[in-house]
Amino acid sequence: MARVAIISHRGGSFLWPENSLAAFRKTLLLPLEQAECDVHLSADGAVVVMHDATLDRTTDGTGPVAAQALEALRRWRIRGTGGEGVPTLAELAALFHGAAMRLRVEIKTDAGGRPYPGIVGKTLAVLDAAGIRDRSVLIGFQAPVMAEALAAGGLAGVSWLLEGRALQEIGVDGIVAAARAYGFRDLGFPARSLDTELLARLRGDGFSVNVWGANHREEIARMLALGVDALATDDPPLALAMRR
Repeated sequence: MARVAIISHRGGSFLWPENSLAAFRKTLLLPLEQAECDVHLSADGAVVVMHDATLDRTTDGTGPVAAQALEALRRWRIRGTGGEGVPTLAELAALFHGAAMRLRVEIKTDAGGRPYPGIVGKTLAVLDAAGIRDRSVLIGFQAPVMAEALAAGGLAGVSWLLEGRALQEIGVDGIVAAARAYGFRDLGFPARSLDTELLARLRGDGFSVNVWGANHREEIARMLALGVDALATDDPPLALAMRR
């Protein structure tokens, strides 16, 4: 069985302020395969690193990310960092230049759940400028957006993410059919949705499978035992210790 790759989810948010440069600096000290971040667009088209479509939860600002220009966004501080501002993807990508660890970038939607026009091209331009496109993976829930990333080429990977409700709404057959139609070969699921039967079916159909939400000892152990291709965790040191 191949070694399960471990991904620092949002930079390891159980340990460090999520999606902060401080978190990714700590993550880069660990022997991990990948680190995952999330990106949105500012009002003036800058690619910024944040999970939520609004500033409220993780910063001292309020309102949608997309409603403010980069200069305004930079004034808000990320909670728990001691004053670090909202980072750009360019700043984060610079940390990964020359690093062995891959950067995994989740393309998010705006506060209304709509894809940001042009976000794939802007993200790729940032990765190109940092010289890490070929060591970066783009992931996301919007199949057409991920198809755009796949068509662009030059990446280390593209993964289509699916919430657990997709299994209830269209079933495994529907997921497989859609993935094949778009040309996806890598699929991501919440860890709680994956079991031996589903993994075997997807592997049998030729897909690689990654999970997120494996954050505690029991779920990490279950994913390692299943032998998923990659697991994203908010506690990467724990997952590393358990993988050995």
